[in-house]
Amino acid sequence: MNETETKLVAAARKAAQEAYAPYSEYQVGSALLFDDGAIITGSNVENASYGLSLCAETVAVSRAFGEGRRGGLEMVAVVGPMDKGDGAPITPCGRCRQILNEIAQLGGTDPVVLCVGNEEVRRVLLSELLPHAFGPAHLT
Repeated sequence: MNETETKLVAAARKAAQEAYAPYSEYQVGSALLFDDGAIITGSNVENASYGLSLCAETVAVSRAFGEGRRGGLEMVAVVGPMDKGDGAPITPCGRCRQILNEIAQLGGTDPVVLCVGNEEVRRVLLSELLPHAFGPAHLT
């Protein structure tokens, strides 16, 4: 990984430590890198009413929108717990792919998504994770 990727993954790992995941015990962290160098993080937030839980990527994008960001997304890192599952890289769920797509399309970007595992980082363009995506342009 290059220096930027290392920094972004570290931010996502730190965010995962703040996750509220008492039910699944599966802490996820996400970090978004913007064109001005800003990094915004999020962690998953579970709820006793499971359907109301929030994924790390959704929390991070919500924070970005709350700060007035409307585009400029260049890269995303997503990490899960290193002691769960098979250690393979995790990817954003379908809902999060759509959430990420919204802020990416507002800025006309196709960010690289770093899907982080225990020993591998898979680099995938958001458009590869969500081909033929529906977005803001479809509504004008």
